[in-house]
Amino acid sequence: SGGNVGIGSTLPSSKLDVGGDGKFTGIVTATTFIGALTGNVTGNVTGNVTGNVTGNVNGVVTPSGDLNVGSNIKLGTASGIVTATSFVGSGANLTGIITATAFVPTTGQLSHRNLVHNGSFQVAQRGASSTTANYATVDRFLNGRASVNEAPTQAQHALTSGDTGPYAEGFRFSYHITNGNQTIGADADAACTIRHSIEAQDIAQSGWNYTSTSSFITLQFWVKSSVAQNFHFAVKSVDGTVQDYVMETGSLTADTWTKITKTIPGNSNLQFDTDSASNCADRGFDIVWQMYRGTTKTDNSKSLNAWGAYSATAQSPDDTSTWFTTDDATFEITGVQLEVGPVATPFEFRSFGEQFALCQRYFQKLELHGAHVVMGNDANRTSRIPQRLSTRMRAIPTPQNLVKDTAAVRTNQNGSSGGGSLSLPGAVSPRTDDLIEVNVLCGSGNNLQTVHYSGATVELTAEL
Repeated sequence: SGGNVGIGSTLPSSKLDVGGDGKFTGIVTATTFIGALTGNVTGNVTGNVTGNVTGNVNGVVTPSGDLNVGSNIKLGTASGIVTATSFVGSGANLTGIITATAFVPTTGQLSHRNLVHNGSFQVAQRGASSTTANYATVDRFLNGRASVNEAPTQAQHALTSGDTGPYAEGFRFSYHITNGNQTIGADADAACTIRHSIEAQDIAQSGWNYTSTSSFITLQFWVKSSVAQNFHFAVKSVDGTVQDYVMETGSLTADTWTKITKTIPGNSNLQFDTDSASNCADRGFDIVWQMYRGTTKTDNSKSLNAWGAYSATAQSPDDTSTWFTTDDATFEITGVQLEVGPVATPFEFRSFGEQFALCQRYFQKLELHGAHVVMGNDANRTSRIPQRLSTRMRAIPTPQNLVKDTAAVRTNQNGSSGGGSLSLPGAVSPRTDDLIEVNVLCGSGNNLQTVHYSGATVELTAEL
Protein backbone atom coordinates (compact mmCIF):
# COMPACT_ATOMS: atom_id res chain seq x y z
CA SER A 1 0.00 0.00 0.00
CA GLY A 2 1.23 3.49 -0.76
CA GLY A 3 -0.50 5.01 2.25
CA ASN A 4 -0.83 4.18 5.92
CA VAL A 5 -1.50 0.65 6.99
CA GLY A 6 -3.37 0.20 10.25
CA ILE A 7 -2.43 -2.98 12.06
CA GLY A 8 -4.27 -4.38 14.97
CA SER A 9 -2.89 -6.00 18.05
CA THR A 10 -1.60 -9.11 16.25
CA LEU A 11 0.81 -9.22 13.33
CA PRO A 12 0.71 -11.99 10.74
CA SER A 13 3.13 -14.82 11.26
CA SER A 14 4.41 -14.60 7.69
CA LYS A 15 6.17 -11.76 5.93
CA LEU A 16 4.42 -8.41 6.06
CA ASP A 17 5.46 -6.31 3.08
CA VAL A 18 4.60 -2.68 3.46
CA GLY A 19 5.44 -0.49 0.53
CA GLY A 20 5.70 3.22 0.15
CA ASP A 21 5.61 5.25 3.34
CA GLY A 22 4.36 2.57 5.69
CA LYS A 23 4.04 3.79 9.29
CA PHE A 24 3.87 1.66 12.38
CA THR A 25 2.25 3.19 15.44
CA GLY A 26 2.01 0.16 17.68
CA ILE A 27 4.42 -2.56 18.73
CA VAL A 28 6.41 -4.04 15.86
CA THR A 29 8.04 -7.43 16.48
CA ALA A 30 9.90 -8.99 13.59
CA THR A 31 12.67 -11.52 13.10
CA THR A 32 14.10 -9.35 10.37
CA PHE A 33 13.42 -5.77 9.49
CA ILE A 34 14.88 -4.43 6.26
CA GLY A 35 14.59 -0.80 5.41
CA ALA A 36 15.24 2.66 6.75
CA LEU A 37 13.84 3.80 10.08
CA THR A 38 13.09 7.47 9.73
CA GLY A 39 10.82 7.94 12.69
CA ASN A 40 11.27 7.66 16.43
CA VAL A 41 11.94 4.30 18.05
CA THR A 42 10.59 4.32 21.59
CA GLY A 43 10.91 0.65 22.44
CA ASN A 44 13.79 -1.79 22.67
CA VAL A 45 15.72 -2.76 19.57
CA THR A 46 17.03 -6.29 20.14
CA GLY A 47 17.68 -7.39 16.57
CA ASN A 48 20.03 -6.23 13.86
CA VAL A 49 19.52 -2.80 12.35
CA THR A 50 20.94 -2.80 8.83
CA GLY A 51 19.47 0.49 7.71
CA ASN A 52 19.84 4.04 8.91
CA VAL A 53 18.19 5.28 12.11
CA THR A 54 17.62 9.00 11.84
CA GLY A 55 15.21 9.43 14.72
CA ASN A 56 15.58 9.08 18.48
CA VAL A 57 16.23 5.69 20.01
CA ASN A 58 15.01 5.77 23.61
CA GLY A 59 15.33 2.10 24.39
CA VAL A 60 18.22 -0.32 24.70
CA VAL A 61 20.26 -0.99 21.56
CA THR A 62 22.18 -4.29 21.63
CA PRO A 63 24.12 -4.63 18.40
CA SER A 64 25.75 -7.92 17.47
CA GLY A 65 28.34 -6.14 15.37
CA ASP A 66 29.77 -2.63 15.19
CA LEU A 67 27.67 0.33 16.22
CA ASN A 68 28.56 3.04 13.74
CA VAL A 69 27.70 6.48 15.10
CA GLY A 70 28.21 9.64 13.13
CA SER A 71 29.91 12.80 14.33
CA ASN A 72 28.34 12.89 17.80
CA ILE A 73 27.43 10.33 20.42
CA LYS A 74 25.84 11.48 23.65
CA LEU A 75 25.87 9.18 26.65
CA GLY A 76 24.12 11.60 28.99
CA THR A 77 24.54 10.76 32.67
CA ALA A 78 25.89 7.27 32.10
CA SER A 79 25.79 5.41 35.40
CA GLY A 80 26.60 1.96 34.11
CA ILE A 81 29.73 0.43 32.62
CA VAL A 82 31.02 1.71 29.29
CA THR A 83 33.38 -0.80 27.69
CA ALA A 84 35.30 0.11 24.56
CA THR A 85 38.48 -0.97 22.82
CA SER A 86 39.30 2.71 22.38
CA PHE A 87 37.61 5.92 23.36
CA VAL A 88 38.36 9.12 21.49
CA GLY A 89 36.55 12.29 22.32
CA SER A 90 36.85 16.03 22.81
CA GLY A 91 35.36 17.81 25.79
CA ALA A 92 33.79 14.66 27.23
CA ASN A 93 32.55 15.27 30.77
CA LEU A 94 32.68 11.97 32.63
CA THR A 95 31.88 12.08 36.33
CA GLY A 96 32.12 8.39 37.17
CA ILE A 97 35.09 6.04 37.42
CA ILE A 98 37.07 5.48 34.22
CA THR A 99 39.23 2.37 34.06
CA ALA A 100 41.65 2.00 31.18
CA THR A 101 44.83 0.08 30.44
CA ALA A 102 46.41 3.30 29.17
CA PHE A 103 45.56 6.98 29.24
CA VAL A 104 47.52 9.32 26.99
CA PRO A 105 46.76 13.05 27.28
CA THR A 106 47.17 15.04 24.08
CA THR A 107 47.62 18.39 25.88
CA GLY A 108 49.68 19.29 28.93
CA GLN A 109 51.75 16.92 31.02
CA LEU A 110 51.24 14.48 33.86
CA SER A 111 53.45 16.18 36.47
CA HIS A 112 54.74 19.69 37.14
CA ARG A 113 51.80 21.15 35.27
CA ASN A 114 51.62 24.17 37.54
CA LEU A 115 53.83 26.99 36.24
CA VAL A 116 53.22 28.94 39.46
CA HIS A 117 55.62 28.50 42.38
CA ASN A 118 54.14 28.47 45.90
CA GLY A 119 50.55 28.69 44.66
CA SER A 120 49.40 27.04 47.90
CA PHE A 121 51.40 29.60 49.95
CA GLN A 122 53.22 27.04 52.09
CA VAL A 123 56.53 28.90 52.04
CA ALA A 124 57.08 32.26 53.77
CA GLN A 125 60.83 32.63 54.34
CA ARG A 126 60.65 36.34 55.14
CA GLY A 127 57.97 36.02 57.83
CA ALA A 128 54.24 35.64 58.35
CA SER A 129 53.11 39.28 58.30
CA SER A 130 54.40 42.67 57.18
CA THR A 131 53.23 46.17 56.31
CA THR A 132 56.13 46.50 53.85
CA ALA A 133 55.41 46.60 50.13
CA ASN A 134 56.74 44.19 47.50
CA TYR A 135 58.14 40.78 48.58
CA ALA A 136 57.82 40.66 52.36
CA THR A 137 55.97 37.49 53.46
CA VAL A 138 54.96 34.54 51.26
CA ASP A 139 57.57 33.64 48.67
CA ARG A 140 57.11 34.56 44.99
CA PHE A 141 54.11 36.87 45.56
CA LEU A 142 54.34 40.59 46.17
CA ASN A 143 51.97 43.30 47.31
CA GLY A 144 52.11 46.51 45.27
CA ARG A 145 50.61 49.74 46.53
CA ALA A 146 50.64 53.42 45.62
CA SER A 147 49.26 56.61 47.19
CA VAL A 148 47.95 54.87 50.28
CA ASN A 149 47.18 56.75 53.48
CA GLU A 150 47.94 53.74 55.67
CA ALA A 151 50.03 50.77 54.59
CA PRO A 152 48.09 47.56 53.90
CA THR A 153 49.21 44.40 55.71
CA GLN A 154 50.24 41.34 53.74
CA ALA A 155 50.32 37.96 55.47
CA GLN A 156 50.54 34.20 55.17
CA HIS A 157 47.11 33.37 56.57
CA ALA A 158 46.25 29.98 58.09
CA LEU A 159 42.99 28.48 56.81
CA THR A 160 40.59 26.48 58.98
CA SER A 161 37.72 24.09 58.33
CA GLY A 162 35.49 27.18 58.25
CA ASP A 163 37.09 28.17 54.95
CA THR A 164 34.53 26.25 52.94
CA GLY A 165 35.86 25.25 49.55
CA PRO A 166 39.67 25.49 49.58
CA TYR A 167 40.14 23.79 52.96
CA ALA A 168 38.30 20.67 51.80
CA GLU A 169 40.56 20.58 48.72
CA GLY A 170 43.65 20.45 50.93
CA PHE A 171 44.74 24.10 51.15
CA ARG A 172 45.99 25.28 54.54
CA PHE A 173 47.29 28.76 53.74
CA SER A 174 46.30 31.82 51.72
CA TYR A 175 47.95 35.09 50.73
CA HIS A 176 45.97 37.64 52.72
CA ILE A 177 45.84 41.43 52.26
CA THR A 178 44.27 43.70 54.91
CA ASN A 179 43.54 47.22 53.73
CA GLY A 180 44.67 50.20 55.76
CA ASN A 181 42.48 53.16 56.66
CA GLN A 182 42.49 55.03 53.36
CA THR A 183 41.25 58.43 54.52
CA ILE A 184 42.34 59.84 51.16
CA GLY A 185 39.40 58.00 49.61
CA ALA A 186 39.58 56.57 46.10
CA ASP A 187 42.56 58.66 45.01
CA ALA A 188 43.16 58.69 41.27
CA ASP A 189 46.78 57.57 41.73
CA ALA A 190 46.08 54.96 44.41
CA ALA A 191 46.61 51.22 43.92
CA CYS A 192 46.68 47.96 45.83
CA THR A 193 47.64 44.81 43.90
CA ILE A 194 49.13 41.31 44.10
CA ARG A 195 51.66 40.09 41.52
CA HIS A 196 53.30 36.77 40.70
CA SER A 197 56.02 36.74 38.04
CA ILE A 198 57.30 33.81 35.98
CA GLU A 199 60.56 33.57 34.05
CA ALA A 200 60.23 34.03 30.29
CA GLN A 201 62.15 30.82 29.63
CA ASP A 202 59.63 28.81 31.70
CA ILE A 203 56.74 30.04 29.54
CA ALA A 204 58.68 29.66 26.28
CA GLN A 205 59.46 26.02 27.12
CA SER A 206 56.16 25.11 28.79
CA GLY A 207 54.59 23.41 25.76
CA TRP A 208 52.15 26.26 25.15
CA ASN A 209 52.06 27.29 21.49
CA TYR A 210 51.53 30.85 22.65
CA THR A 211 51.35 32.46 19.20
CA SER A 212 48.40 30.25 18.19
CA THR A 213 44.84 31.25 19.01
CA SER A 214 43.89 27.57 19.18
CA SER A 215 46.42 26.80 21.93
CA PHE A 216 45.46 27.63 25.50
CA ILE A 217 46.64 28.09 29.05
CA THR A 218 44.25 27.85 31.99
CA LEU A 219 44.40 29.88 35.20
CA GLN A 220 42.54 28.87 38.35
CA PHE A 221 42.48 30.18 41.90
CA TRP A 222 40.27 30.55 44.97
CA VAL A 223 39.44 34.10 46.06
CA LYS A 224 37.62 35.67 49.01
CA SER A 225 36.86 39.30 49.81
CA SER A 226 35.24 40.82 52.88
CA VAL A 227 33.51 43.25 50.51
CA ALA A 228 30.99 42.14 47.89
CA GLN A 229 32.16 43.49 44.55
CA ASN A 230 33.71 42.62 41.20
CA PHE A 231 37.52 42.60 40.88
CA HIS A 232 39.79 42.72 37.84
CA PHE A 233 42.83 40.53 37.30
CA ALA A 234 45.14 40.03 34.33
CA VAL A 235 48.00 38.12 32.77
CA LYS A 236 50.73 40.00 30.99
CA SER A 237 53.64 39.18 28.68
CA VAL A 238 56.76 41.27 29.22
CA ASP A 239 59.10 40.57 26.28
CA GLY A 240 58.76 42.44 23.00
CA THR A 241 55.71 44.68 22.82
CA VAL A 242 54.04 44.15 26.18
CA GLN A 243 50.60 42.53 25.90
CA ASP A 244 47.95 41.95 28.55
CA TYR A 245 44.74 39.95 28.90
CA VAL A 246 42.33 41.41 31.46
CA MET A 247 39.56 39.43 33.16
CA GLU A 248 37.14 39.84 36.05
CA THR A 249 35.99 37.68 38.93
CA GLY A 250 32.35 38.65 38.66
CA SER A 251 30.55 39.92 41.74
CA LEU A 252 31.90 38.10 44.78
CA THR A 253 29.74 37.40 47.81
CA ALA A 254 31.26 38.92 50.94
CA ASP A 255 33.33 36.53 53.09
CA THR A 256 32.67 33.60 50.74
CA TRP A 257 35.31 31.64 48.87
CA THR A 258 34.77 31.49 45.10
CA LYS A 259 36.75 29.41 42.63
CA ILE A 260 37.70 31.24 39.45
CA THR A 261 38.78 29.43 36.28
CA LYS A 262 39.77 31.20 33.06
CA THR A 263 41.02 29.69 29.80
CA ILE A 264 43.29 32.02 27.81
CA PRO A 265 44.21 31.58 24.12
CA GLY A 266 47.53 32.37 22.53
CA ASN A 267 48.09 35.41 20.35
CA SER A 268 50.45 36.18 17.47
CA ASN A 269 51.80 39.25 19.32
CA LEU A 270 53.13 37.31 22.31
CA GLN A 271 56.88 36.94 22.79
CA PHE A 272 58.84 35.01 25.45
CA ASP A 273 62.63 34.96 25.24
CA THR A 274 64.74 31.99 26.32
CA ASP A 275 67.42 34.12 28.01
CA SER A 276 68.94 31.72 30.52
CA ALA A 277 72.65 32.34 29.94
CA SER A 278 74.70 31.72 33.11
CA ASN A 279 71.52 30.68 34.90
CA CYS A 280 70.20 34.25 34.73
CA ALA A 281 66.72 34.53 33.25
CA ASP A 282 64.43 37.52 33.02
CA ARG A 283 60.84 38.09 34.00
CA GLY A 284 58.51 37.24 31.14
CA PHE A 285 54.97 36.67 32.41
CA ASP A 286 52.92 38.31 35.18
CA ILE A 287 49.69 37.37 36.92
CA VAL A 288 48.19 40.43 38.60
CA TRP A 289 45.19 40.74 40.91
CA GLN A 290 44.01 44.25 41.66
CA MET A 291 41.94 45.17 44.66
CA TYR A 292 41.98 48.73 43.35
CA ARG A 293 43.61 50.95 40.77
CA GLY A 294 42.80 54.64 40.49
CA THR A 295 41.48 56.29 37.36
CA THR A 296 44.93 57.44 36.19
CA LYS A 297 45.68 53.75 35.59
CA THR A 298 42.30 52.51 34.29
CA ASP A 299 39.98 53.24 31.37
CA ASN A 300 36.60 51.80 30.45
CA SER A 301 37.78 51.46 26.85
CA LYS A 302 39.94 48.52 27.94
CA SER A 303 38.52 45.26 26.58
CA LEU A 304 38.05 42.18 28.74
CA ASN A 305 38.97 38.62 27.75
CA ALA A 306 41.13 39.70 24.82
CA TRP A 307 44.84 40.24 24.26
CA GLY A 308 45.85 43.81 23.61
CA ALA A 309 48.80 46.18 23.87
CA TYR A 310 49.53 47.07 27.49
CA SER A 311 48.94 50.66 28.55
CA ALA A 312 49.98 52.05 31.94
CA THR A 313 46.98 54.37 31.82
CA ALA A 314 44.48 51.65 30.82
CA GLN A 315 45.44 48.54 32.77
CA SER A 316 41.78 47.58 33.21
CA PRO A 317 38.32 49.07 33.05
CA ASP A 318 37.59 51.38 35.98
CA ASP A 319 37.57 49.62 39.35
CA THR A 320 34.83 49.71 41.93
CA SER A 321 36.30 51.61 44.89
CA THR A 322 34.28 49.97 47.70
CA TRP A 323 37.04 47.61 48.86
CA PHE A 324 39.71 50.30 48.84
CA THR A 325 37.61 52.81 50.80
CA THR A 326 36.52 50.24 53.41
CA ASP A 327 38.77 50.32 56.48
CA ASP A 328 40.42 46.94 57.18
CA ALA A 329 38.79 45.28 54.17
CA THR A 330 40.43 41.92 53.35
CA PHE A 331 41.25 40.08 50.14
CA GLU A 332 42.89 36.66 49.90
CA ILE A 333 43.76 34.05 47.32
CA THR A 334 44.92 30.44 47.36
CA GLY A 335 45.20 27.47 45.01
CA VAL A 336 46.81 29.48 42.20
CA GLN A 337 47.55 27.24 39.23
CA LEU A 338 48.56 28.14 35.67
CA GLU A 339 48.82 25.22 33.27
CA VAL A 340 49.02 24.48 29.57
CA GLY A 341 45.75 23.24 28.09
CA PRO A 342 42.11 24.27 27.67
CA VAL A 343 40.80 22.81 30.96
CA ALA A 344 41.64 23.18 34.64
CA THR A 345 42.98 20.00 36.20
CA PRO A 346 43.03 19.35 39.96
CA PHE A 347 45.58 21.49 41.80
CA GLU A 348 49.06 20.01 41.72
CA PHE A 349 50.14 19.77 45.35
CA ARG A 350 53.90 19.55 45.93
CA SER A 351 55.77 18.62 49.08
CA PHE A 352 56.97 21.46 51.28
CA GLY A 353 60.57 20.49 50.51
CA GLU A 354 60.10 20.75 46.76
CA GLN A 355 58.20 24.01 47.03
CA PHE A 356 60.84 25.43 49.37
CA ALA A 357 63.68 24.54 46.98
CA LEU A 358 61.86 26.18 44.05
CA CYS A 359 61.47 29.37 46.08
CA GLN A 360 65.17 29.42 47.05
CA ARG A 361 66.07 30.05 43.43
CA TYR A 362 64.73 33.57 44.04
CA PHE A 363 65.29 34.16 47.76
CA GLN A 364 67.44 32.63 50.50
CA LYS A 365 67.97 33.38 54.15
CA LEU A 366 71.53 32.21 54.69
CA GLU A 367 72.98 31.36 58.11
CA LEU A 368 76.64 32.31 58.46
CA HIS A 369 78.96 29.98 60.37
CA GLY A 370 82.65 29.27 60.04
CA ALA A 371 86.25 30.07 60.82
CA HIS A 372 88.99 31.64 58.76
CA VAL A 373 92.72 32.20 59.25
CA VAL A 374 93.95 35.68 58.36
CA MET A 375 97.64 36.07 57.53
CA GLY A 376 99.67 39.26 57.41
CA ASN A 377 100.88 42.23 59.38
CA ASP A 378 98.02 44.69 58.76
CA ALA A 379 95.90 45.72 61.71
CA ASN A 380 92.14 45.79 61.15
CA ARG A 381 92.44 44.06 57.79
CA THR A 382 89.35 42.75 55.96
CA SER A 383 89.11 39.21 54.73
CA ARG A 384 86.54 37.94 52.24
CA ILE A 385 85.22 34.53 53.16
CA PRO A 386 83.13 32.29 50.88
CA GLN A 387 79.71 31.02 51.93
CA ARG A 388 77.91 28.33 49.99
CA LEU A 389 74.32 28.92 48.85
CA SER A 390 71.57 26.36 49.39
CA THR A 391 70.91 26.23 45.64
CA ARG A 392 71.87 28.14 42.52
CA MET A 393 69.92 31.36 42.35
CA ARG A 394 68.28 32.87 39.30
CA ALA A 395 70.87 35.66 39.10
CA ILE A 396 73.69 37.15 41.17
CA PRO A 397 71.84 37.86 44.42
CA THR A 398 71.58 41.18 46.18
CA PRO A 399 72.39 41.02 49.93
CA GLN A 400 69.74 42.38 52.27
CA ASN A 401 69.09 42.58 56.01
CA LEU A 402 72.29 41.30 57.56
CA VAL A 403 71.30 40.30 61.11
CA LYS A 404 73.92 39.41 63.72
CA ASP A 405 74.29 39.47 67.47
CA THR A 406 77.15 41.25 69.19
CA ALA A 407 79.03 37.99 69.79
CA ALA A 408 78.63 36.76 66.24
CA VAL A 409 82.22 37.51 65.26
CA ARG A 410 85.39 37.26 67.31
CA THR A 411 89.08 37.05 66.48
CA ASN A 412 91.90 35.34 68.32
CA GLN A 413 95.38 36.79 68.09
CA ASN A 414 98.20 34.75 69.63
CA GLY A 415 95.76 33.13 72.00
CA SER A 416 94.00 36.34 73.09
CA SER A 417 90.64 37.68 71.97
CA GLY A 418 90.31 40.72 69.83
CA GLY A 419 87.47 42.68 68.29
CA GLY A 420 85.91 41.97 64.92
CA SER A 421 82.89 42.67 62.75
CA LEU A 422 80.95 41.13 59.92
CA SER A 423 79.61 42.88 56.81
CA LEU A 424 78.66 42.20 53.22
CA PRO A 425 80.15 43.80 50.13
CA GLY A 426 77.90 46.21 48.32
CA ALA A 427 77.58 43.73 45.46
CA VAL A 428 77.91 40.02 45.92
CA SER A 429 80.01 38.40 43.21
CA PRO A 430 79.83 34.62 43.45
CA ARG A 431 83.08 32.85 42.67
CA THR A 432 80.90 30.04 41.32
CA ASP A 433 77.18 29.67 40.83
CA ASP A 434 76.60 28.65 44.43
CA LEU A 435 79.08 30.75 46.45
CA ILE A 436 78.97 34.26 47.85
CA GLU A 437 81.61 36.12 49.84
CA VAL A 438 81.27 37.99 53.14
CA ASN A 439 83.62 40.56 54.64
CA VAL A 440 85.18 39.85 58.02
CA LEU A 441 87.04 42.75 59.70
CA CYS A 442 89.72 41.51 62.10
CA GLY A 443 90.54 43.09 65.42
CA SER A 444 93.67 45.07 66.30
CA GLY A 445 97.08 43.45 66.00
CA ASN A 446 99.37 42.53 63.19
CA ASN A 447 99.98 38.83 63.59
CA LEU A 448 98.28 35.66 62.58
CA GLN A 449 94.59 35.76 63.51
CA THR A 450 91.82 33.19 63.49
CA VAL A 451 88.36 34.63 62.82
CA HIS A 452 85.28 32.81 64.12
CA TYR A 453 81.78 33.87 63.14
CA SER A 454 78.37 32.40 63.91
CA GLY A 455 74.81 33.37 64.79
CA ALA A 456 74.39 35.69 61.81
CA THR A 457 71.94 35.55 58.91
CA VAL A 458 71.78 37.38 55.63
CA GLU A 459 68.93 37.58 53.13
CA LEU A 460 69.84 37.18 49.48
CA THR A 461 67.33 38.06 46.76
CA ALA A 462 67.24 37.40 43.04
CA GLU A 463 63.51 38.02 42.64
CA LEU A 464 61.90 38.91 39.33
